[in-house]
Amino acid sequence: MNVALGPVARITRSANYKWWVFASVALGLFLTVTDQSGINIALPRIAEHFGADLPSAQWIALGFTLSTSVMFMPVGRLSDTFGRTQVFMLGFMVFVAAAALGGTAVAFPVLIVAKIIQGIGVAGIEANGMAMVADIFPEKERGKAIGLYMSIIGAGAVGGPVIGGSLVSLLGWRSIFVASGCVGIVALVLAAVVLRRGMGIQSADSPRRSSFDWTGAALSAVVLVCFLLSITNGHKLGWGSPAILGGFGVALAALVVFVWWEGKAEAPMLDLSFFRSKVFTLGVSARFLSFLAGSAVYFIMPFYLVQGLGLEPSSAGLLMVPGSIAIAIWGPVSGRLSDRIGTRWLTVLGMAFASVGMLMFAALDENSSTFDVMLSILIEGTGIGLFSSPNTSAIMTAIDSRKFSVASAFLNLVRTSAGLSGIAIFTAIVVFTMASQGFEPDLSAVSQVGGDEVRLVFISGMSRAFFAAAMVMFAAMVISALRPENPATNIGAQNKQDDRMNSR
Repeated sequence: MNVALGPVARITRSANYKWWVFASVALGLFLTVTDQSGINIALPRIAEHFGADLPSAQWIALGFTLSTSVMFMPVGRLSDTFGRTQVFMLGFMVFVAAAALGGTAVAFPVLIVAKIIQGIGVAGIEANGMAMVADIFPEKERGKAIGLYMSIIGAGAVGGPVIGGSLVSLLGWRSIFVASGCVGIVALVLAAVVLRRGMGIQSADSPRRSSFDWTGAALSAVVLVCFLLSITNGHKLGWGSPAILGGFGVALAALVVFVWWEGKAEAPMLDLSFFRSKVFTLGVSARFLSFLAGSAVYFIMPFYLVQGLGLEPSSAGLLMVPGSIAIAIWGPVSGRLSDRIGTRWLTVLGMAFASVGMLMFAALDENSSTFDVMLSILIEGTGIGLFSSPNTSAIMTAIDSRKFSVASAFLNLVRTSAGLSGIAIFTAIVVFTMASQGFEPDLSAVSQVGGDEVRLVFISGMSRAFFAAAMVMFAAMVISALRPENPATNIGAQNKQDDRMNSR
C-alpha cells in the first residue's frame, strides 16, 4: 500500500510542493488561454463549413465569454465552500466533455452549445488557478508567483493563434477541439496526482459551509447577462433603442437588489466586506480600467493592419506578438520586484507605459510603418506586464486567504466584463465617426470596396478610440497612485531589512 502511494505522497510532502501545484495550474491556464485565443483563427473555416454568417459565427466566442462570466462568481463561492481542488478538477471534466461535443458537432447550434458548456468548465479552472497559486506560495513570494502566472497567460496568448492556425491548416477546425480535449485529460490527471483534496476549504464547523447563496447567484447572472448582451449589441440595435435601454435598466435594477441581498445574506456570493479595503477597491478599479482600455488593442488593431495598411492576416498576427511577449517577460520581473519594493509604484509605472503606448496607437495613420506598430504594441504590452502582477498581488494580499477562490473569480469576472465593455465602447467610437461622415456604421464597411476614403475615415475613428483608451489608462494610473501600499506586499523587503539588523 505504501509502495503504491509512494510517488504521490512524495509529491504532496515535497519541499517543492508549491511548484508542483504551480505546474498543474499553469498547464490548465495555458490550455484555457490557448483555446480562447486559438478558436478565433478557426472561425472563418467553421462559418464556411456550416454556412453561417459572421454575426452568427461570433456567437461561438460571445456565448463562451458570457457563460464564463456568469459562472465565475458561483464557481468561486462553491470552491471556497467545498474545496478548490474538487471544483478545479470538475472544470476539466466539463471542459473535456464539451470539447468532445464540439469536435463531433454536425449542426452549428450544437457547436455554440458546446462552447457555452466549455465556458462553464473554464470558469471552474480559472476561478481556482490564481487562488491556489496565491494560497500555496508564502506572502513574501506571492508577487513572484503571480508574475509567473501572468507569463503563462502571455505564452498562451502568443501560442493560441500559432497553434490554432497550424492545426486548422493541417487537420481542419475540428482538430482544435480534439487537441484541447487531449491536453485537458492530461491536465486532469496531473491535477488528480498533485493537488491535495480540500485545498482552500472552509472548516467543517463553519456555519457558511453548508449553505449556498442561490439567490445571489441568480441575481448576479441576471446582471451580467443583461449588461453584457446590451453593451455588445448597442452599436447594432442603437444605444437608444428600447431593447438596449431595457436591458441596461434590468441590469441596474438587478444590481441594486444584488447588493442589498449580499449585505444581508448568511453566506453571500460576493463578500462586500472586501470593498472596505482601499487596496482592494482601488486595485480592482484600476484593473477594470486597464482591461477596458486594453481590449481596444486586440480588437481594433487587426482591422487597421489588414484593412488600413493592407497587410496579410498572417503578417498582421505576427505584429501582435510583441505585446504578448512583453507581458510574458515583464510579468515575472514586476512580480519579483513587488516582493522587494512593494506594489504601488510599479503599477503606476506600468499604467504610464500603457498610456504612452495608447497615445502612440492614436498617432498611427495610413502611412505608418510596421516598425511604428510593433514599437507601440511593445510599449503597451510592457506597461500591462509591469502593472498586472503587482496589482493582482496587492489585491489578493488584502483579503483573507480562505476567500481566495471567490476573490480570484471576481477578478476574472472584472477582466471579462471589462474586455467586452471595452470592445463595445471603442467600437462605438469608430462606428460613430464613420456614421458622422456618411458611411455605413459597421466595421465591415472597412473591408468593402470603397476606396481610400472609407479607409481614412476608419483610421480617424480608430485614432479617436485609442486616444480615449489612453485617457482610461491614465485614469488607472491615477487610481494606482492613490492606492495605499499594503504592508504585507512589502514583506520581502522588510525581511531583508530585519536580517541586516539582526546580523549587526
